Amino acid sequence: MKKQVIGIIGLMCLTAMMSGCHIYKSYDRPETIDASGIYRDPVSDTDTLVATDTTNFGNLSWKEVFRDAQLQALIEEGLSNNVDMQAAILRVEEAKVMLTAAKLAYLPSFNLTPQGTLSSFDKSKTSKTYQLPVAASWEIDLFGKLLNAKRGERAAYLQSQYSQQAVRSQIICGIANTYYSLLMLDRQVEITTETVEIYKENVRTMEAMKLAAMTTEAAVAQTRAACSQVEASLLDLKRQVRETENSLCTLLGKAPQQIERSTLDSQVMPDDLTVGVPLQLLENRPDVKIAEMTLASAYYTTNQARSAFYPSITLSGTAGWTNSAGAAIVNPGKVILSAIASLTQPIFNNGRLIANLKVSKNEEKIAQMNYQQTILEAGQEVSDALFLYDTQQKKLLRDRDQVEQLEKAVTYTKALFQSADATYLEILTAQQSLLSAQLTEVSDNFQRMQAVVSLYSALGGGRD
Repeated sequence: MKKQVIGIIGLMCLTAMMSGCHIYKSYDRPETIDASGIYRDPVSDTDTLVATDTTNFGNLSWKEVFRDAQLQALIEEGLSNNVDMQAAILRVEEAKVMLTAAKLAYLPSFNLTPQGTLSSFDKSKTSKTYQLPVAASWEIDLFGKLLNAKRGERAAYLQSQYSQQAVRSQIICGIANTYYSLLMLDRQVEITTETVEIYKENVRTMEAMKLAAMTTEAAVAQTRAACSQVEASLLDLKRQVRETENSLCTLLGKAPQQIERSTLDSQVMPDDLTVGVPLQLLENRPDVKIAEMTLASAYYTTNQARSAFYPSITLSGTAGWTNSAGAAIVNPGKVILSAIASLTQPIFNNGRLIANLKVSKNEEKIAQMNYQQTILEAGQEVSDALFLYDTQQKKLLRDRDQVEQLEKAVTYTKALFQSADATYLEILTAQQSLLSAQLTEVSDNFQRMQAVVSLYSALGGGRD
């Protein structure tokens, strides 16, 4: 038997060397995957603070990007308590267990299968027979079936790790965006509250002027209407503050409550946003890596489908004790040994093997197309974030100039009113324009911060 088993193994090895070498090849990134020129850099044709370099902004620790101490505390709380993060950690553990199981598949399996029988013929004395065997089975992986299964599970394990990183990045950037939204709303509430007080004073002034016959009831009514409009917008802003606080609490995994925070003007954002070479997107972005591991898994699934066309060899045997030796029953029991070598060569399986291989190849092609598409979408996100930051930087300069000029306009209009060269409605109009410009400046400043967060996320920032 030993010679027969060795002969079978030798024959299978020769067959594998002749026709099945591809099934042993590990995954390599396809040469057709192109990462060149996947994002447009505004530095090439405009004067901007954004620079392109081989140092990637996404490689920075999130604490270097988000320097507000209260924001850092919220991010740490979110990483500890967020439900999605906890689920991602558990999925990594699941994938790790499956990878361990795939590695153990190379080893023989052992099972203890004791059996006992009581028998009596025509009221004769009952005979007792028993067996205490240990059965062993070992599948010899000559054609990469177990090898590709293990590699596929490893790709799935890496995919789960990248998925965890994607969740981590989403939580960090989501908390930062929501936090900055709160700071923006706080500043808008502050500006609007100050404006409400000014408008209330305007109403009192107009009412006094009407009593002095210096203006009409229509002008007074218009002033009151303008004040009510600003008060209504203040209420709406406060509602948005409450809703944003509740959203942030959900991200943090806790009940809705007030969020301790700093101010918009105290935020310090990085100025030099380097994005690195396009190829770094393939190494840093978790969604790109997830897409690649999906392709790797599909590749190994195809190899498994190829392996199914080749024979499978299983060695099995038992060793133990029994008191049944043919027709005789002896006590005490004797040692029993047996060994079996089996070979299964698929010949005809209703076309299932061929169909499975074709489906696997198509799924591999789909995974490769999705991988390329993910890279293109990553490049779009980087390009959009770069240009948004560049645009908001320039808009902020013009916003500040507009606010400065409108502040002067309000002052000049008041002076003209005192010299009877302007009406009080002109003062109201100037104040409304100033309020609108101040709120726009705050909004544009927030969008600049949001662009920093988006670029950090697009470059795969937030890794451990």
